[in-house]
Amino acid sequence: MMPEMDGYEATRVIRDSETRPTHLPIVATTAHSMSGDRDKCLAAGMDDFLSKPVRKVDLLSALRKWNPPVEAD
Repeated sequence: MMPEMDGYEATRVIRDSETRPTHLPIVATTAHSMSGDRDKCLAAGMDDFLSKPVRKVDLLSALRKWNPPVEAD
């Protein structure tokens, strides 16, 4: 619930403005964890979904998944 646009619309705007190979990982965090909400987020272009209350272990897992460490050359 954002004042100007919802997360789905924000995701579409971000995805429409991306240029290859750039890809900004978007992880939804929502209190709406009804059946189908995850699919709706992924269909909108989000990469992952965490339902609230967010557990620390799940947040850390998502951060590692979508922002892996950069290996030194």
